[in-house]
Amino acid sequence: MTVSYWMDRSGNNKINADVVIIGGGIAGLSTAFWIKKEDPTMKVVLVERYQIGDGATGRNAGFITCGSVEHFNRLVGKHGRDEAAEIWKFSEENLRLLKEHVIQDSGDELLFENKGSFSLASTDSEFTELKSSAKLMESFDIKVEELDEAAIRQRLSAEGFVGGIKYIDDASIHPLKLLNKMKQKIEQLPTEVTFLENNEVYAIENKGDNKLVKTKHAQIEAPIVVFATNGYSALLNNFFADKIFPTRGQILATEPVPRFMEGPCYANFVLDYFRQMPTGEMIIGGFRQLQKDAEIGYADQTSDTIQAALEDFLHKHIPPVRKAKITHRWSGIMGFSVDGQPMVGAMPTDPQLFFVGGFTAHGLGLAFHSGKCLVDTLFDRPIPSFISARRF
Repeated sequence: MTVSYWMDRSGNNKINADVVIIGGGIAGLSTAFWIKKEDPTMKVVLVERYQIGDGATGRNAGFITCGSVEHFNRLVGKHGRDEAAEIWKFSEENLRLLKEHVIQDSGDELLFENKGSFSLASTDSEFTELKSSAKLMESFDIKVEELDEAAIRQRLSAEGFVGGIKYIDDASIHPLKLLNKMKQKIEQLPTEVTFLENNEVYAIENKGDNKLVKTKHAQIEAPIVVFATNGYSALLNNFFADKIFPTRGQILATEPVPRFMEGPCYANFVLDYFRQMPTGEMIIGGFRQLQKDAEIGYADQTSDTIQAALEDFLHKHIPPVRKAKITHRWSGIMGFSVDGQPMVGAMPTDPQLFFVGGFTAHGLGLAFHSGKCLVDTLFDRPIPSFISARRF
C-alpha cells in the first residue's frame, strides 16, 4: 500500500506503546493474549488493515487439526521420529491451550466440536500409505482408527473412497466466532489492548531507540514491533520473500441439510478438505493443485476451474448435498513457509522486529501455541527448534 500526501492523516493520532502487533488474525490476537498474560502492564496496540479476522482466519474451513500439512509417515521421514513427535505434540498442546483459555464452556456458542477428523483415500495406494501412517502413529501412542469403505459410507455418507483413517483428537470450530471470543478474553485481562482496525501499515521507520509504525490514520511509536501478517508478510519486509509465500485457497458453502457427517475430512493427500457444520451447512475447499501458479499471490478472487472442481467433488462423493444450493464462494490468502513449519523469531538484522507466521494452511491448529512461543522469545526463553526462525 502507498499513501499520498493528501491521504495521510496520521499526524493527528500519535500513540505510544510497548509493543505494536501488525495483523488482526489468530496469530496477532494470540500474541496479544499471551503478552497480556505475561505482563499486564505492557501497553499493546494491535493494528489491522481491515477488520479483525478479515484475513485468512475469517476465510478458512475451521479445522483445528494436529500435526502439519503432511501425513504423519511423511512427517517422520522428513524430520525424524523425535522431531515429528515434537511437532505433533505442539499441535496437541495448541488445542489444549485453546480449550483451557479461550473456548472453555463456550463450545456450543463457537460451534466447537471435538469429534476427530478423517483422511480418506480414493486409491488403494493412498490407502496403503494411510494404513502405514496409522500403524506408525500408534507406535507414538497417537489415537487413530482405520476405516474401510463400508465404514466411510456409514459414518460420513461419502462415496468413492476405498478406506481411510480417523485422527481421534482433532476438532473443528467457527473460526471468526473463536477470534471474537479471543478478543473478548483479551479485553477482560488487566489493562487495555488498543485495537486499531482499518489501519493498514505502509511504513515502519526508526525513531531514536524506537520504531515508528505508520498507517493512514495513526503513528504508533514502540520499542518492539511484531509481524503477525502470515501470507502478507513479504509486503512489509523483504526478509520474508523467500520464507513465507502467499498462497490462495478457495472454498464454497452450501445451504444447511440434515446432519450426516461424523467429522471433518481430508482427501487427496490433505490437498482437499470438507466438513459439515453443526448447523448443517457443507463447507469444502482445496483443489489449488489444479492451478498452482495462479494460486500464488495476493488476489482475493475465485476461479471457475477450482470452483467447478469443488462442486464436482460434492456431486461425485457426497450424495446428501447433491441438490443443496451453494450460498457462498470465497478465497483466502494463506502463508506457506518454505519448509512447511511455522516461523517464530526476530529479524537477524533488527532485534526489535519480531514475527510469527508461515502456518501452511494450519493456522487454527498452530497459531495460539505459536503466539505463546513468540512471547517466550520476547522474554528470552527457549522455544522448539522446529518453529524457531533460527533454523534458517
